[in-house]
Amino acid sequence: MPIRALAAFHDFHPKPENFHDAVVEGLSKPRKTLPCKFFYDAEGSRLFEQICALDEYYPTRTDLALLETHAGEIAELVGSGCHLVEFGSGASVKVRVLLGALDAPRSYVPIDISRDHLIGAAAGLAREFPGLPVVAVCADYTQAMDFPDLGEGPRVGFFPGSTIGNFTPDEATAFLDQAHGWLLGGGLVIGVDLRKDADTLHAAYNDTAGVTAAFNKNLLARCNRELDSAFDLDAFRHEAVYVSDKGRVEMHLVSTRDQLVPVGEHTFAFSDGETIHTENSYKYTVEGFCDMARRTGFRPIRTWTDPEDLFSVHYLAAA
Repeated sequence: MPIRALAAFHDFHPKPENFHDAVVEGLSKPRKTLPCKFFYDAEGSRLFEQICALDEYYPTRTDLALLETHAGEIAELVGSGCHLVEFGSGASVKVRVLLGALDAPRSYVPIDISRDHLIGAAAGLAREFPGLPVVAVCADYTQAMDFPDLGEGPRVGFFPGSTIGNFTPDEATAFLDQAHGWLLGGGLVIGVDLRKDADTLHAAYNDTAGVTAAFNKNLLARCNRELDSAFDLDAFRHEAVYVSDKGRVEMHLVSTRDQLVPVGEHTFAFSDGETIHTENSYKYTVEGFCDMARRTGFRPIRTWTDPEDLFSVHYLAAA
């Protein structure tokens, strides 16, 4: 079994939010919402992989290029013999770049809420790095938990991509504050998307191939598949806009007509032009993010950006 390839497996039995209850609650609000955490069923994950390969969508390739270019510098700052802790590890793709550069890491600790996916991905990485103990943790990293005892050596967190941007500023602060407590004495390598011109952001979230639109609408398709709802996907259009005064891209599904939509035993009325708010993606300045990190106890050590200042990777000390 895959779990046998792991040095240890800690299961905190996280309880995923109930999809039905979250949909009913969100659509009952005066301004309708659906939680972005439900994007990633099998079809949503497939579509997101396509988004990451699009020319317009810069975050994934820019983040990976920064890691590949500066992995040696990051490894020098991290030092020898760390426990590398990845928050929301997923398929553990980008961490391979950093693991290949680190000096004698003591362990790799992937944390993810999806138990089966976590075990499979962690076991695959353990086979790829046979001398590296892999300690998998099934948990919701945004919630409090008794962090496993990893033994001697500093803990260094890894939070690549732009996931921090999907949190509200208060949620981002809470995550950093909790991560600081878990990583005390170590550090954090984190990716942060930067503020930029509206045209670049519009193109990234409104691609010409319509993949992001399909990804957004898949939330409605998932409701139809799982909740006995009857959303007409052709009666909604995808919209992503940059709201400059809030520093975020907002994704919406816009009703193109007056309509009634049954969701199980509930029925929701939509007026023409009414939206369902599905996701925020906050963008930061380097200075703004570093100020947030300082407020949670981290000390910014170094920041790397690409030549166009699209994206940033930070190393924060958790001293």
